[in-house]
Amino acid sequence: MTQPLPSAETRCDHTSVGVLISSPAGLLVFDRATFPLGMAPVAGHIDSHGSPQRAAVAEVAEEVGLTVTRLHLLRKVWAPNRCRRPNDGTVGHQWTIFEAQASGEIRPSAREVRTPRWIHPDELQQQAQRTAAYAAGQVSEAEFTARPGLAAVWVRFLHDLQLVTMPSDILDQIDRVI
Repeated sequence: MTQPLPSAETRCDHTSVGVLISSPAGLLVFDRATFPLGMAPVAGHIDSHGSPQRAAVAEVAEEVGLTVTRLHLLRKVWAPNRCRRPNDGTVGHQWTIFEAQASGEIRPSAREVRTPRWIHPDELQQQAQRTAAYAAGQVSEAEFTARPGLAAVWVRFLHDLQLVTMPSDILDQIDRVI
């Protein structure tokens, strides 16, 4: 059963999951319809789901309407990313990143998802470079809002997973805007 979306008053629990779903067509991403801005794979707070695994399955169903058929832990990492939810003053989340296989037809959440699509590694790299240009001040906030790159927190995750490549000084610059 799909859990209801948290209300605007739900406090940040500082725990999040990310789910990478791949196919021969590429990695499933979408433009986020809510803060933080950018293109991203499925992600969300653990909240009352109870475990990272259950949260991953629920977020895939909630955001893109797919059913997870296999889930594999890739990594756990702390990231200093901001959240749209009220919090206790702590900035960041303990992330659990999974790789998943899923079945069904993509049915995007109208509240959270815009233009879901499969992208190839070369386009993923281009999107990471757009985010790097934004972090460096080469792309204005208005330009990035109109045509975002990867959500900033995902650039480092995807770099660490060897899906994109960024120099460490650029990753540090991106970390300052997440």
